[in-house]
Amino acid sequence: MKVAVGSQNPVKIKGVKQAFQKVFGDCEVVGISVPSGISDMPMSFEELVKGSKTRAKNAIDKLDADFGVGPEGGFEQKALGTFLIGFVAVVDKKGKWGFGRGSGLLMPEKIVEKVKKGKELGDVMDEIRGLKNTKHHEGAVGFFTKNLIPRVKTFEITTIYALSRFIKGEMFE
Repeated sequence: MKVAVGSQNPVKIKGVKQAFQKVFGDCEVVGISVPSGISDMPMSFEELVKGSKTRAKNAIDKLDADFGVGPEGGFEQKALGTFLIGFVAVVDKKGKWGFGRGSGLLMPEKIVEKVKKGKELGDVMDEIRGLKNTKHHEGAVGFFTKNLIPRVKTFEITTIYALSRFIKGEMFE
């Protein structure tokens, strides 16, 4: 089985790989850079869904894989504040879709404001931490939870949610 992940971020690829191996066993998981059709930092749930689906479709088409996966992270505005959430779309070669939405992490407004002004969340987190390439490591989730919830685990869980469509497909028919 070949799985095309619409990202070259090693954290996202590892999370997807762990999920697929738990569900299907041994498989080849390949990350590939594909356009998402959305902004670098999605600012709404609708934008997350659009980007995730676009990444999944572009990845499966580009690599002629059995599955395409679109892992995406972004903000969702709620009455309580702005939450950082993950979303994963999975499509198989028959065109069947599965979707998973991750839980949310309430973000400090001073960070949200910097992102709204055009800075990427990864860059903001790099400034806060005094390090480089946070998004390819612990990310905001790991930072704010003292890595009690590793970023890779969030993508693994969200991918498993999306795979439920294929695990229990008969329930969706």
